[in-house]
Amino acid sequence: MRNSRQRNEILRIVRNTNTHPTADWIYDQARMAFPNISLGTVYRNLNQLVEAGLVKSLKDTTVVRYDGNVDPHDHFKCDQCGQIYDLSVTDPTFIDTLNANQPFLIRSFHLELHGICPDCHREAQTHPA
Repeated sequence: MRNSRQRNEILRIVRNTNTHPTADWIYDQARMAFPNISLGTVYRNLNQLVEAGLVKSLKDTTVVRYDGNVDPHDHFKCDQCGQIYDLSVTDPTFIDTLNANQPFLIRSFHLELHGICPDCHREAQTHPA
């Protein structure tokens, strides 16, 4: 993959947020540095960054989100506001344990927990329905 200033800016944007942004949000941010960048350019660069293993893509219900944290980690998604949070809840030897006890070879997995985030929980307690 050839280096480009636009791709480097897109990578910087994704890595400097923990909100798991959409391509549209990344596009809005990238336009501050590159006013003439197109949404198509953002999508192409994101796809290349994902293929290169520099960014992860997360399939949300109707949209793809991007994660600049490519280290092994899990996610928590709030059922109220939809915010996605990074978590480290899985034992790193989990796959080894499964592979030792199962007839298949597991190479990777993704754990996504669902519930209510602290902000939404606090809001519900402050303003009960």
